[in-house]
Amino acid sequence: MTTLLIKNADSLVTMNDRREEIAGGGLFAEHGVIKSVGTDLPQSADNVVDASGCVVTPGLVNTHHHLYQTLTRAVPGGQDALLFGWLQTLYPIWSRMTPDDMFLSAQVGLAELALSGCTMSSDHLYLYPNGVRLDDTIAAAATVGIRFHPTRGAMSIGESAGGLPPDSLVEAEADILEDSIRVIDRFHDPDDGAMVRVGLAPCSPFSVSRELMRDSAILAREKQVMLHTHLAENDEDIAYSEEKFGCRPGQYAEELGWVGDDVWHAHCVKLAPQEIDLFAATGTGVAHCPCSNCRLGSGIAPVRAMRDNNVKVGLGVDGSASNDAAHLLSEARQALLLQRVRNGANAMSAREALEIATLGGAQVLGRPDCGSLAIGKRADLAIWDVAGLEASGSWDPVAALVLCGPFTVRDLFVEGREVVRHKQIQTTDLEPAYRQAARTVARLAD
Repeated sequence: MTTLLIKNADSLVTMNDRREEIAGGGLFAEHGVIKSVGTDLPQSADNVVDASGCVVTPGLVNTHHHLYQTLTRAVPGGQDALLFGWLQTLYPIWSRMTPDDMFLSAQVGLAELALSGCTMSSDHLYLYPNGVRLDDTIAAAATVGIRFHPTRGAMSIGESAGGLPPDSLVEAEADILEDSIRVIDRFHDPDDGAMVRVGLAPCSPFSVSRELMRDSAILAREKQVMLHTHLAENDEDIAYSEEKFGCRPGQYAEELGWVGDDVWHAHCVKLAPQEIDLFAATGTGVAHCPCSNCRLGSGIAPVRAMRDNNVKVGLGVDGSASNDAAHLLSEARQALLLQRVRNGANAMSAREALEIATLGGAQVLGRPDCGSLAIGKRADLAIWDVAGLEASGSWDPVAALVLCGPFTVRDLFVEGREVVRHKQIQTTDLEPAYRQAARTVARLAD
């Protein structure tokens, strides 16, 4: 199938430079690339989709996730803990995961994201027990069919050396760098329309050394891939940085080369004004994870200040063990609500939240070929049925996507290929995965 025609949308939300919304609009795509947008479209295509009663948006973009955590949701003992205590509860469980567990967890998590309208997701895998490799999650993404930005994460400082993770989950730094080169060389695609792009992502300043942070930045720039880590997530994070490094997280990142338009940091709940200025000046991006920040009691990220200072901001669902869901429109709604709690009822509109969830995420991940519905962009789009119960009574169906729903996408296309049709994944049979997930959870809990 090489051509796609979407027609008769109640509203086509372009997220183009003029932020146009086209009543009765649609688009035509060929070989995964949008060729025309509007109401004057070709009348035929290999796949013709009538979007009457629907809003069409760019596909949503997830800028931070830990897909391996999909099989450890709502774990007793971690449900009411702060970040560090939560991690110490979950580390022993994660240490028992196998390559098959990683594949399954990623497959289920990515399918959940697809049903929430997500066409592109990053992933931060920073532990590799029992022969696990980044290859396991990349293989899972191929079965679902959304764009995938896996990052080769790492932990190198265990408890015996003053770090947070158990020694059994850390790796030698030379091995980390060697495997980073392997996965970049094997999987990274720098071209427009890439389905897989690899990044480097030492887990956090409290689980890797200064040397690994610096060496990873050097390697990433040699290989021309992006950098990602957790930063300034909560008060414990700030206290650790000040005690161990004698500075705030933003200064630590700057000293080690971890700022620039090829870098994005997760959370950034506790960024100070001078750190926001640093990120703005250097083009450094932020993955905002509002539901996880609430779940772990981390606080409210200063997104309004970031946006007002032209910091790139996208949304992230974070790991399913700290959320406990993976739904991007829920994140958009929560982002809006938290900024209004902090800054007043006019602090963020529904359309701005939707922009952060689409175009904003693509900008954070360095994907100018995605994030909007415009000529020359990739045909990544979500079709939302606004004629049903969730949006019934809404006067503004575009705002309704964020404020009230629907929260399950009707149809989803990536590179012009159908991933979801009528709220059902088309690319893989998930029933066996659900059954295996139940068995795996029982094993991990034993």
